[in-house]
Amino acid sequence: MTYKITVLPSGHEFTAEREEPVLDAALRHGLAFPYSCRSGLCGNCRAVVQDGQIEYDDYDPEDVLEPEEIEAGVALMCQCQARSDLTVVLHEIDSSNELEIKRMPCKIHKMNKLADDVMQLFLKMPETENMLFLAGQYIDFILSDGRRRSFSIANAPHDSNIIELHIRHIEGGEFTDMIFEKSHEKDVMRIEGPHGDFFLREESDRPIILVATGTGFAPVKGIIEHALEEKIDREIHLFWGARTEEGLYMNELAKGWADKNPNIKYTPVLSRPGENWKGTRGYVQDAVLAVYPDLSEYEVYSCGLPEMVKTGYEVFSKAGLTKEYFFSDAFEFATDSKKITGTS
Repeated sequence: MTYKITVLPSGHEFTAEREEPVLDAALRHGLAFPYSCRSGLCGNCRAVVQDGQIEYDDYDPEDVLEPEEIEAGVALMCQCQARSDLTVVLHEIDSSNELEIKRMPCKIHKMNKLADDVMQLFLKMPETENMLFLAGQYIDFILSDGRRRSFSIANAPHDSNIIELHIRHIEGGEFTDMIFEKSHEKDVMRIEGPHGDFFLREESDRPIILVATGTGFAPVKGIIEHALEEKIDREIHLFWGARTEEGLYMNELAKGWADKNPNIKYTPVLSRPGENWKGTRGYVQDAVLAVYPDLSEYEVYSCGLPEMVKTGYEVFSKAGLTKEYFFSDAFEFATDSKKITGTS
């Protein structure tokens, strides 16, 4: 049996199984509920049950909550289970500053080559842990000597027990050499996250332009999948640039989004296309301006090579885009310093 849970004031809705804690169901659907211990000790997941019935399984909420709180309908989302449709009131996390940054071990769950130089890596979190993140953020791998290698999360938050990454093989790169040549499924890695301010601003009602080059597609993928999961019906136009057609390593997936969803458009752009390429040619930022010469009413998310991000903002601002509505994540190649962030 499943129950519908309505969250106020956001209006988000999701379903929970009868024997499933409400928090688990919320995280499974990608909602950013606040939590920490998940064992009913810290109280961070408290919310007001405005309507409906709940039940605790072998847990006494009076260990954490005051009697007057319980009387007012306060409940711990990590422990309570729905026994009817519910309406709950809580403050959902909508800023990266509100997320708990965690350092934890994980295992390589699956590896899949998307192109000769791009590895799709799935990391599985420990059974008792989830990493709550916002669509578009990144994680750090913590190396044995303390150095970091950072990669954008390529999946949406509704499955926060799995982290998907797209890792490009950099010739001579110590970390990417290891991933492509030495790593195997079930290997243990150590990660920290989430990090970054590159995430979908859900409170906005502006149409969205997503601009990506290369593996800058990874966080964009997470943003689009999150928008689809949450049924966000804002206009979304993805521009994905690469040198050659092989660089569009998930081209069919992007085409499928546009084919199946009337609010999503997709424009692949090649700077060095072959003779048979029938699509848009040139630089991706120029392709954006060819379609949208006036960006004053849009929100732009730009991710990929630093030069594209820098040049993109310069030309987009001349087209009316203000800094308030430009969000970016420039991919730098890592060096051997002790701490590298925002890199790929």
